[in-house]
Amino acid sequence: MSSQISNVRPQPDEILTKVADYVLQYHVDSQEALQTARYCLMDTLGCGMEALQYPACLKLLGPIIPGTQVQNGARIPGTDYVLDPVQAAFNLGAMVRWLDFNDTWLAAEWGHPSDNLGGILMAADWFSRNAVANGKEPLLMRDVLTAMIKAHEIQGVLALENSFNRVGLDHVLLVKIASTAVVSGLLGATREQLINALSNAWVDGQALRTYRHAPNTGSRKSWAAGDATSRAVWLSLIALRGEMGYPSAITAPTWGFADVLFKGRELVLPQEFGSYVMENVLFKISFPAEFHAQTAVEAAFQLHPVVRNRLDEVEKIVITTHESAIRIIDKRGPLHNPADRDHCLQYMTAIGLIFGELTADHYEDRIAADMRIDTLRDKMIVVENPEYSRDYLDPQKRSIANAVQIFFKDGSISENVVVEYPLGHRRRRTEGIPLLLEKFRSHLYHRFSTVQLERIMELCLDPQRLSQTPVHAFVDLWIPWK
Repeated sequence: MSSQISNVRPQPDEILTKVADYVLQYHVDSQEALQTARYCLMDTLGCGMEALQYPACLKLLGPIIPGTQVQNGARIPGTDYVLDPVQAAFNLGAMVRWLDFNDTWLAAEWGHPSDNLGGILMAADWFSRNAVANGKEPLLMRDVLTAMIKAHEIQGVLALENSFNRVGLDHVLLVKIASTAVVSGLLGATREQLINALSNAWVDGQALRTYRHAPNTGSRKSWAAGDATSRAVWLSLIALRGEMGYPSAITAPTWGFADVLFKGRELVLPQEFGSYVMENVLFKISFPAEFHAQTAVEAAFQLHPVVRNRLDEVEKIVITTHESAIRIIDKRGPLHNPADRDHCLQYMTAIGLIFGELTADHYEDRIAADMRIDTLRDKMIVVENPEYSRDYLDPQKRSIANAVQIFFKDGSISENVVVEYPLGHRRRRTEGIPLLLEKFRSHLYHRFSTVQLERIMELCLDPQRLSQTPVHAFVDLWIPWK
C-alpha cells in the first residue's frame, strides 16, 4: 500500500505571507492611528498599574524561581522585577488584562488587541537594554507604537469574519498570532524567520473558551492573554535562532489548523492590512465591564435615580440587546467569583441600577453578597433586537447597542433607555478622551508619587518626545522610586 500524499513542501500559506509582508513592509503614516496608539499605550499600562492592587493578580507575577533577576532583563512596570522577556511578557500581559478594563475589538470574533502590549513592550525593553550594553542603538517608543498598530490590525482584521468562538476556541489565539508577528519584526527577523515563527503559532494547540463560560468561568480568563503573548515571544526567539517552520500550518489537509480546529472552514482576510483597527478600537473608559454590556451599564446609570429608592417595587426589567451579548454574557443562576460576575450582563446592569457606578470592587465577594443584586437579576428578561445584531456587525457602525427598561408593580414604566455606542467608541472620541486621561491619572495615583506620576504624564502627552524616547528609558519611568 503506497501513500498518495505528496511530500513536496508547499509555498507558505497566504495568511502567513500577508502578515509577514505587512509587518516588514508597511509604513504607518496615519496620524490618527499613531495618536490613538499613544492613548492606548497609556490606558493599557494604567490598567496594569490598577491590577497591582489585587492579590489574585500579584500572586502570579515575578520570576518562576523566586528571587531570580536577569542581567539586562526586561523591567516590569510598577514592580521591582527584572525578568527574561518571555516571563516578563506574561507578567505585563496578565496585569493589563486582569481587570477587563483595557481596549476591545468586536466583530465575528472579539478580543482585546492591547493584550499584545505585554509581548511588545517587554521584548522591546529587553532588546534595547542588551543593545545599549553592547554599544548598539536601542529601539524607540515610535517602534513600540508602530508595533501596537500592526498587532491591533492583525488581530482585528483576522477577527472581522473568522469566528473562532463558534468552534469553541478562545480569542487569545489571535493575541498569540499578532504578538508573534510584531515581536519577530521588532527583534529583527527576516521574512523567512517571521513566517516560521507565525506557522508555529498556528500549529500550537489553541486555548479553549471553557474558562469564560458557565459553569466553569474563572480567573484564567484574566491571565490567558499574558500566556498567549509570552508564548509569542518564545516562538519569535526560537525562530531567530533558526527553528524551522511549517508552510501549510493553516491549510494542510487533515492536519492543518483549518481542518483540525476550524471545522474545515477557510480562514478569510476580508480587507488588506493598514491601520483601520487602531483607528476604530473601543476604549473602556468609565468602568471595567465586558464590552457587550458597556451600553447596558450606561443605560442603568441613567435609570439609577429612577429606581434606587424603589428597588422593592420592581416587577421586571427588560434588557434589549444584540446576539453576541446573549451568547456570551446572558447568565443566570449562581455566580462563583469575580471573573464570573464581570461576564454577566444581568449582574453588571444590576450594579449600575443599585449603585449608579461600577468599579472592579463591585465584582468582589463583599459586594456580591448584597441580596439586592440577585433579587434584581431574577427579575431581568433579556431579549434580542435583530437590528442591534445587524448594526453590531456593520463595518460602518460597529455599534454595541443595549436598552434597559424598568416595569414597576404599580403599573408605571420607566423610559426605555437606549445607548447604541459606548463612551469608548470612535464616534464618541471627543467626549471620551478627556475621561480616558482622567482614568489614566487615577490608575497611576495608586502606584506612584505625585512627582513620578507627573513625569510619566508629561512624557506621554508629548507625542514627539515620546516617539523619540528609547524604550528602556520609558520603562524606567514606570519603576516605583524608593
